[in-house]
Amino acid sequence: MFKSYEDAYKRSLEDKEGFWSIAAGAIQWEKKWDKVLDDAKAPLYRWFAGGRLNTCYNALDYHVENGRKDQVAIIYDSPVTNTIRKITYGELLGEVSLFAGALKSLGVNKGDRVVIYMPMIPEAAVAMLACARIGAIHSLVFGGFAPNELAVRIDDAKPKVMLTASCGIEPKGPIPYKPLLDKAIELSSHKPEKCVIYQRPQVKADLTPGRDVDWQDAVKEAKPAGCVTVEATDPLYILYTSGTTGIPKGVVRDNGGHAVALKWSMKHIYGVEPGDVYWAASDVGWVVGHSYIVYAPLLYGCTTIMFEGKPVGTPDPGAFWRVVSQHKVKVLFTAPTAFRAIKKEDPTGSYLAKYDISSLKYLFLAGERLDPDTYHWASDMLKIPVVDHWWQTETGWAIAANCMGIEELPIKPGSPTKPVPGYDVRIINDSGKEVENGGEGIIGIRLPLPPGCLPTLWQRDDAFINSYLSDFPGYYATGDGGFKDADGYMYIMGRIDDIINVAGHRLSTGGMEEVVAKHPNVAECAVIGVEDQLKGQVPVGFVVLKAGVTKTAPEIQKEVVGMVRNEIGALACLKDITVVKRLPKTRSGKILRATMRRIADGQKFTVPSTIEDPAVLGEIEESLKEIGYPK
Repeated sequence: MFKSYEDAYKRSLEDKEGFWSIAAGAIQWEKKWDKVLDDAKAPLYRWFAGGRLNTCYNALDYHVENGRKDQVAIIYDSPVTNTIRKITYGELLGEVSLFAGALKSLGVNKGDRVVIYMPMIPEAAVAMLACARIGAIHSLVFGGFAPNELAVRIDDAKPKVMLTASCGIEPKGPIPYKPLLDKAIELSSHKPEKCVIYQRPQVKADLTPGRDVDWQDAVKEAKPAGCVTVEATDPLYILYTSGTTGIPKGVVRDNGGHAVALKWSMKHIYGVEPGDVYWAASDVGWVVGHSYIVYAPLLYGCTTIMFEGKPVGTPDPGAFWRVVSQHKVKVLFTAPTAFRAIKKEDPTGSYLAKYDISSLKYLFLAGERLDPDTYHWASDMLKIPVVDHWWQTETGWAIAANCMGIEELPIKPGSPTKPVPGYDVRIINDSGKEVENGGEGIIGIRLPLPPGCLPTLWQRDDAFINSYLSDFPGYYATGDGGFKDADGYMYIMGRIDDIINVAGHRLSTGGMEEVVAKHPNVAECAVIGVEDQLKGQVPVGFVVLKAGVTKTAPEIQKEVVGMVRNEIGALACLKDITVVKRLPKTRSGKILRATMRRIADGQKFTVPSTIEDPAVLGEIEESLKEIGYPK
């Protein structure tokens, strides 16, 4: 145990190998590593080189062998199908072993890739763990992704087998996946040998003879497969994240460092113990789903929740509180946008009052900046610590957090607290020189990154170095800007391209958003920088109002402009505010600010594949025209 956060953090930087070898002692290894940190090919570092293990064994078999056979591993809660299903560790091990056998019978072996295109159902987790069990590399693509985007990922990963379901289910109804899959395979140069289709009762998919296999039929004929030992440095999965060139970047996660870091994080960051109910309200298609719906909770022996629903509309803004109450959730982890949606629909917390959520000890939020207004709303409503923490798809787990399992530090609204042990975070300027506390700059992480972070991009070491390591030698460039205050607390002000230059003044649109969000009638907002002939760029604001607001749009616009002027100053010059019904977002809840900028600047734009509802872009275009954009 650590005496304090400072003790843990100092140890993690001064004795990296000692720190992480102790953490690795919690993992079951078939062969212990030869070297904790292999720097022979720096800046391409490898953790636990020479070690051999199996991630699925650590997540399932180990717990079954050690008394958790009858503990619930997964609670599947699906308000869209009115289903609740509980799967014990013993049952999950049986399902995963059989499906791993089915994959082997289809010719999938160690090192082969399997693309998983699934909705939020237990079979998605079964598929992931089955791949891990036999040493295959899985690549999840968010269910319902557009065919051309799926095709690009098929061509990059070159899967032997595709796994999908007949449909996903949204509040509006089922979305058939098979036509999207068929189109993607038609578009891709690489053709998978087989596709396994899980038939859901809501939609029956037509199978393509010779290529497609019914999931249930594959399992019926299968024999259970045992665990295949892999190198710690072998890939566990590939997760694609958008690249600036239009080619998605395949973030690689290794087996050894990933298992060590995620198991360590459950206790030390989230403050849970084996047997606790942990709920990451995300999707398996995103990194949060990989790390904290499937792998981390199961590695640590927790009960994890797979929720097929939304924070509002399935059926109402009390959906989250019902799940917490019914399943005795100890820790909830979701995105700030989920809470903004709940706050918009139920600003007074009337739905919350209907449920006993006394089991809930912590709320963790990540995925985008947590504005202080949303923090205060959640904190006031729940009366528990609301923990902002910051991480990226590339890192796979938190870079900065209030580590509840080490020492609960005072919370500062707007800050994800301090760097997590293992991450040597520095604020640097354009020349790569460290800036003093209080000064804004680029957030860099001194190499090596801790275990669990990406060691490279799929088959593109050069692109990994060019994308992340070449701008500031010795650092991983996060792409985010921010600062540390006098106490060493971090403040993430958004992507570097969200810093705008207004008549020579560098201003953070994130800082403006914090002010706008404080308006009592504003549910959520976005501020973007738009091209201006005179000043270079000017900020334009978008606000979504809370339910039941009676003030007129011009009144609110005037008040918001005044608030920004008072708190940031006249040079912020936020004059143009438009009230909109909703903001364009990805399915994971991130606001598509770059697309909004292109619309405001009159530039051509492509509809992002990750967008939740493309129709909203037309609404944004119309609202911008009303205030005179594009110029």
